[in-house]
Amino acid sequence: MATEDGFDERAGRTWIYPTSVPIRKYQLEISEKALFFNTLVTLPTGLGKTLIAAVVMYNFYRWYPYGKVLFLAPTKPLVSQQKEAFRSVMGIPQDSISEMTGSTLPTLRKNEWEKKRIFFLTPQVLLNDISRAICPVERIKCLVVDEAHRATGNHAYCEVIRELLKYGNKFRVLALSASPGPNAKAVQQVISNLLVAHLEIRTDDSPEIQRYIHGREVERVVIPMDESMLVFARKYTDLFQVLQVYLSRLCKERLLVARDVEHYSKCIILRERERFRAQHACSAWKRDKIEHWFSICVILYHGYELITMHGLKSLYNYLTEKVYGRESNSWLHSELKLLPQFMELYKYLDNMFATCAGTLCTDREKIATDRLQCNEHDFNILFSSTIAMAKRSHSKMVKLIELVVDHFRKSQQIGASTRVMIFSSYRDSVIEIAELLNTLRPLVRPMKFLGQCGGRKSSNSLSQKKQLAVIKEFQCGGYNTLVSTCVGEEGLDIGEVDLIVCYDSPSSPVRLVQRMGRTGRRRHGKILLLVTEGKEQLVSFF
Repeated sequence: MATEDGFDERAGRTWIYPTSVPIRKYQLEISEKALFFNTLVTLPTGLGKTLIAAVVMYNFYRWYPYGKVLFLAPTKPLVSQQKEAFRSVMGIPQDSISEMTGSTLPTLRKNEWEKKRIFFLTPQVLLNDISRAICPVERIKCLVVDEAHRATGNHAYCEVIRELLKYGNKFRVLALSASPGPNAKAVQQVISNLLVAHLEIRTDDSPEIQRYIHGREVERVVIPMDESMLVFARKYTDLFQVLQVYLSRLCKERLLVARDVEHYSKCIILRERERFRAQHACSAWKRDKIEHWFSICVILYHGYELITMHGLKSLYNYLTEKVYGRESNSWLHSELKLLPQFMELYKYLDNMFATCAGTLCTDREKIATDRLQCNEHDFNILFSSTIAMAKRSHSKMVKLIELVVDHFRKSQQIGASTRVMIFSSYRDSVIEIAELLNTLRPLVRPMKFLGQCGGRKSSNSLSQKKQLAVIKEFQCGGYNTLVSTCVGEEGLDIGEVDLIVCYDSPSSPVRLVQRMGRTGRRRHGKILLLVTEGKEQLVSFF
């Protein structure tokens, strides 16, 4: 017998928990709470949030025979991976489950909404189908939100909840996150936006999960800039005189409060530019002029950050893109080329990097073509060549290579298999790191793990299908080193990693927690945080 809202009272007398997996008390207890309260579950990465979600979804599937059960994830690869994990745990027939993406035609999605009952999709797809009136909103009974810390401001997760509330129907919300927010205010936003009424929080220190986690050693490695880098950084500060001019112009327009270069950073300039865009009404001509001033300031501040945190190769690629690439425009191109200090620095970088693209291959070509036969002497030649190239970029790059090689050599000596994951927020440094490490095969077998570059097809971007293929190859041992942007930080099950190297300081503690969660799942793990001595050392979270 079913109630007015479709609840099957007979099925609702019980709830089912799978016995096909070892029962962990904390998972069982959290699952029970999540069935009856809108719950935010915070568990360290790898401790079974997906199992809890599967239990809740399966029971609502039973309790509401005509209801719809939804799992929302922020990216298509995560959607696909979570669907497979769900099927392996609960064994629901495939003909009841649908994975829907924006590439699926609306007519096909409409058919799926009519026939299927459990859906894995991104929030954007759900919003689109609600607006097209092809999603039966009134039949949604359970909503699982993965990576719930994103539910702030006008994120699509928040829009979904607002849309569902318009229809007045009741539905259960289960929010999942390894870290719900960087501070209490952000966590409260997530709680409010997702209608959370109950919290289930476990940390690495929680007694009930201690037996399921392994130790993680965290070490911060402070690296001084070498003399050549310091000389270049001092040369770059000559551009601060130019920066001062543009800051003064913005001050005259009352868009900034101080003219001192040291008073600002790239983040502050970006924030003030957004404030200008939101609050100031002016003529199109004046708006364009002010936008240009802000752009120059952002470029010059960001360039200095790259010198400090990532290296000269990343700086060269960035400036080349701004002057000659897709991101350039006639005004920006002309303005930058009129700055003698800028062009002097750019020519220095161009001489250093434009002609050395093939240098890394030279020594390898002298060595036997069969890399698997590379002996100790040959490897030392390659290692020296790679270090020499790394020195051109940044002291951190040199240290990174030394640490990774040392890790693999130690594992090789004891006959152990091991995997490494390297994080950098900046795409160009990911590419550079992977290219340098690639010269050290077969000891180090790296692969880039990148996002889709704003939807543009590029040799240095990965489709979401390719991302999943890379993860599978990494798990199987085809690669032993994954060099990743932020796309590898959250959600995706990448497998066990023994060493995490953070090449830069992430922009929030949430991202740092996510990076660290990639190790220490099944055995002891180590995290190395590389920071440049000075400013980066002061702002890093450890």
